[in-house]
Amino acid sequence: MGSRVALTRKVAFSSGHRYWRSSLSEEENRQLFGPWASPYNHGHNYVLWVTAEGEVDESNGMVVNIKWIDDVIKEKVIRPFDQKSINDEVPGFLDVAPSVENLLFNLRDRLVSLPGSVTLTHLKLEETPLLYGEWEKDSPMIKLTRVYEFAASHRLHVPALPHEENVRLFGKCNNENGHGHNYVLEVTVIGEPNEETGMLVNIDELDRVVNHLVVDRYDHHNLDLDVPELLGKNTTSEIVAQEIFNHLDGKLPAKLSRIRLFETARNVFEVTG
Repeated sequence: MGSRVALTRKVAFSSGHRYWRSSLSEEENRQLFGPWASPYNHGHNYVLWVTAEGEVDESNGMVVNIKWIDDVIKEKVIRPFDQKSINDEVPGFLDVAPSVENLLFNLRDRLVSLPGSVTLTHLKLEETPLLYGEWEKDSPMIKLTRVYEFAASHRLHVPALPHEENVRLFGKCNNENGHGHNYVLEVTVIGEPNEETGMLVNIDELDRVVNHLVVDRYDHHNLDLDVPELLGKNTTSEIVAQEIFNHLDGKLPAKLSRIRLFETARNVFEVTG
């Protein structure tokens, strides 16, 4: 028996959509969809990652011929969605909100039967660079991720250690006057989407809480001196990520699943619940 390997293919398509039900009045639509309600379309350059898993065929060294995957994605996703109005031209969305969450369920159903012997295990759909959703095999839930940024300074230093040991451990990061980062924070919530809105969380409310509890308190501050939950701690990104997760857990309008903290483009730290 060969090894099991996951293969991910990335594709893109452009579509228009709107949050508006023709069966509802204007007032009802605005009550249901809030600031997103509009009878007119807006558009996105969607990016989709399709992940399939299977055993490596020892005769050719592949899990599946990637051309076969491309053919299915082109037929099931690109042709129906690209340069189309989702509400008007994609079956199933006449009176179903074309949210990231509902789109993921629709794409899952379209791609459930892949060629060869591979199994669809994961989908990631990016609506904008600051918002993406994920579906995972055998889960009725969707993960939705919102992306934030803040700039902050800190110094890596353990007072109980000798100067030489601090320098050995932390190098330039032990600079006496500190240094800074442009941090990128991903906050992921998980749940089942609301049947009426197609959304598992109100993005405006999520933004309000994350900005209030983290971004506004951390941005343009010294993490060692200005953030109460970090006082007296060595502000490694591991510690900062853990404190952010703890500070948000139980306070968001949906269940917190994960946070990722990008210290740099090459250093990423993840905490899951």
